[in-house]
Order: sequence, then structure tokens, then C-alpha cells
Amino acid sequence: MAGGGRVSDWDVPVIDLAGTHHEVADAVDEACCRVGFFQIVDHGVPTHVIEAMREATAGFFALPAHEKRRWLPPDPSVNRGYAAEGSEALSYSLGRHAPPDLFEAFNVGPDDVPDEVMAYPAAPNFFPRNVWPEGLDEFRAAVSAYFIAVRALSHELTSLFATALGLPADHFVPFTDHSTDVMRIVNYERRAGQPPPRPGQLRMGPHTDYGIVTVLYADPVPGLEIADTVGGWHPIVAADGALVVNLGDLLAKWTNDRWRSTLHRVVPPPGDGPARRRSVAFFHDGNHDALIECLQTCTSADNPPRYPPVLAGEHLLAKVIGPRTMTPSSATSTAADRMR
Repeated sequence: MAGGGRVSDWDVPVIDLAGTHHEVADAVDEACCRVGFFQIVDHGVPTHVIEAMREATAGFFALPAHEKRRWLPPDPSVNRGYAAEGSEALSYSLGRHAPPDLFEAFNVGPDDVPDEVMAYPAAPNFFPRNVWPEGLDEFRAAVSAYFIAVRALSHELTSLFATALGLPADHFVPFTDHSTDVMRIVNYERRAGQPPPRPGQLRMGPHTDYGIVTVLYADPVPGLEIADTVGGWHPIVAADGALVVNLGDLLAKWTNDRWRSTLHRVVPPPGDGPARRRSVAFFHDGNHDALIECLQTCTSADNPPRYPPVLAGEHLLAKVIGPRTMTPSSATSTAADRMR
């Protein structure tokens, strides 16, 4: 079957990608309309690729802090390299003040950007060189292999999205053929001697994702929560072998909020101990020069477009900079009705 059983309006369904294209598209449409999150199995990302990525990233985050800081990016706008714990606060992407978040991360983008794409005037801003750690060749190889596998999966998902929205299966190809994809490897770890979280401090503050779609690998450790529309929060722990998928702001704008870009956060664990949690989020964000405006299948005389057209790259830069400089983002939010 393409869809899993439904428990409540905020249950995150499991969708088997081995079903027929139209069967899976129908299940995706139901999940995107209802909750904006779903899980996928039979996703085609090889187990050995996932395991190699897990092992390599665990080794990187086990390095001393001063070693990891060697691979900080040259500027907050450069979405590559290491981000130290406490250097960001994701709530600022929604224009909200908050204490720094309790995570560290490593960001990578594609290494194989064609010359014709780099010839675009703004391309260097969106495709900076990766900041690969020197002497960690296995880390680079494992992370790159996982990046390539999940990038292919993201294009498969956008084909399903097009079908679910009543469009040709290749509708999104011209908007994603040089997508500014970024993969963020996140480590949450309470180390010995660390003070407890400050009031209101989270492992990752409430935010919506910025682009089209996110594909998430996560350790089976509690912490990730999604928001409903009345101020409640609902936990998610991925099913065995599943990847978690959620929608970003650009797809919510494209679909005129038919589909949800759902507010989510990561909360600190209770009690004592390390309570480590690792997640790897692949952000499929679309071409930086793609104009995002309401799809014809998502508007009518009674349902006019809710958002002005926006260039994907401008939206993404405005979202990224806010949390890293701890200043409120100027980008339009799709979560106004859920910010309690």
C-alpha cells in the first residue's frame, strides 16, 4: 500500500514508494494537505550508504571543538562548513527573538555544479565551494555519496508532487535543474559539565523550512516536534528504515497553502546524560533564479493567490541570514497562523 494508517490529524503517515506513481501521489497529496510531513520507505537510498554516512559524521563530531572550528565558513551568508553550537537561533527565521540553539552542524552543497550554471551572475552566492575538512577523505566520500543519493530521491519526490497537484510529472524540472541544494548534518549532544538550557532555549528553535522539500535522516531519538494550528506540539520519531519528508515555504507559496510548510522544533531531552541525537537534513530548494508564484491548479476566483511572486534565491538568503546573525528575517512567513 502507498499510505499508512491514519491515527489523528497530526499523525505522520508512512508512505511506501514502491506503489504505483499515481497511488503514491494520492497518498502524498493527503499527507501534504493534512500535516505537511510524511515518512517514506522503499526510498532507494542504499543502507550501506546511510551507514557509511552515519559512521563518518560521528567521527567528525567527535573531534575536539578547536579542530572543528578550523572549518568555519568565511561569512554567515556562506552556507557551507562547520557551525558551532550556540552560533544560530532558528526562531529568527520567523522574526522571533530567542536564545541560541543547542546544536552544531556541518553544511555541504554540490561539488558537481556545471560551468554553465556557474556562469549565472548570482551563482557564486548560491554555489560556494564546499569547506571539506582536510585529511578526512572518508568523511568527504561518505557524505558526498549520501548527498548524491538523496538528491536523486528529491527529484523523484518533486515528480510525485507535480502529479499530486494535477500537473505534468516533469512540471518542476525547469525550476529545479540547477537547484541550490544544501545538506545540513546536525549533532545534538549534551556533554559532561554543560549547564542546563536557559529559559526558552531549545536544541533547535521553532521554524519552517525555507525551500521546496526536506528529506531527513534522524536517529530514533525523541526531540523533533511539529506544531498544529492551535498551539499544540506533536512528537515524531522515524519508523525503522524510514526517511522523514516535510515541505518548505516555497512549496507552500506555490500551492497557495493547499500544502503545509509545517512549523517544527527540536526540544532538549529530560533528565541527565548525553542524550545524543543526530539528524541529516537534505534541503531541495530550487533554482536560485526560479520565480515562485501561485500554481494555476491551486487558485480560483474564490481562492486568489495569498503570496506575492518571489525569486527562490532572494527568499532563501533572507531566511538563512537571520538565524546566523540573530536578527529577524525579512522573508515572508507561511506560518503566521501557527505562531503562538
